[in-house]
Amino acid sequence: MPLLSIETNQTVDDSSIAHLLKTASRMVAEQLGKPERFVMVRFNRNPDMLFAGDDAALVYMELKSIGLPETATGELSLLLCNLMEAEINVSRDRVYIEFANAPRKLWGWNGGTF
Repeated sequence: MPLLSIETNQTVDDSSIAHLLKTASRMVAEQLGKPERFVMVRFNRNPDMLFAGDDAALVYMELKSIGLPETATGELSLLLCNLMEAEINVSRDRVYIEFANAPRKLWGWNGGTF
């Protein structure tokens, strides 16, 4: 159900990406109280990104989930920003996160919807 998309303009080596994906998956599952077997995390490098007119290191993330509580977004933002800073050296003030609560009937899986 939860999907975390991470997009950055930074080159990140494969082993660092693998570690980031595993850490982020575990973190999202724990914070949302969801089974990790339903968490999907994807990583995309896009060198054609600017933030504040500058191409310095940046990250854009989207976190979508069924039943995403608005009260959890502050803590999730802090944890995810700290993760980007620790794992791929992107300053927290160069990270945007879009949170979205997906209705069950609009989230498909296994030939149906949730």
